[in-house]
Amino acid sequence: MNLSLLEARELAGTLKAEVGNEERVDIAVCPPFVYLEQVGRVVRGSRIQLGAQDVYLEPKGAFTGEISPGMLLDVGCTSTIVGHSERRHVIGETDELIARKVQAAVEAGLRVILCVGELLEERKDGRTTDVVRTQVVKGLFGLSPAQMKSVVVAYEPVWAIGTGVNARPEDAGEVHRFIRELLAGKFGREIADDTTIQYGGSVNPENTEELMIQEHLDGALVGGASLKADSFLGIIRNTIRSKNLPDAERTRGRTRT
Repeated sequence: MNLSLLEARELAGTLKAEVGNEERVDIAVCPPFVYLEQVGRVVRGSRIQLGAQDVYLEPKGAFTGEISPGMLLDVGCTSTIVGHSERRHVIGETDELIARKVQAAVEAGLRVILCVGELLEERKDGRTTDVVRTQVVKGLFGLSPAQMKSVVVAYEPVWAIGTGVNARPEDAGEVHRFIRELLAGKFGREIADDTTIQYGGSVNPENTEELMIQEHLDGALVGGASLKADSFLGIIRNTIRSKNLPDAERTRGRTRT
């Protein structure tokens, strides 16, 4: 819930001018609902995709204040975030509700960025993998392997979001490896290896490269650093650089930021 319409348009315009034709990385911007159409007009004609911050699970009806998958498609969205930590821990969304949103969005033709991650107390108690396993398994409940091709998983440790403290690169890499193995067990190795797994949690230009050279990190879900063009562009460019380093050749697929 940041930026004015003017600021959002200016940010999108700068991104379009600087990286709008970049082919080495997939970029999406997810402005507030009320700015989607306007920002979509700004990035139109570029490779920058338009995404939403959330979506509801019903196609239409008496659900005041909610936004359907079809409405997002109408204004040019190709993707939506589902299960962001703030939706879980501030708004109170359950794993079951999140799973229904994922299913509805995928069935409508949207790509879904499913967010998972543990609270600080859960990490201190050694429950990171238990929490992540539950959120991944429940969040993807009912999806077929074919539908999983429309899903990106974003690991965002809640204790690292907006705090300036991010997980150590090797620790983030280990959780990403764990997630990929979960996906392999549920959907098969090919789907797991092809699935983009992003990291989110105080990502900035300074820590991007050391995060992105981790084997199972495929991109970043950028929070506060995406609100300023210079920092967002720095993350994008450092991600591209890290994925082209010789010691990063083991990484799979395309990078998504």
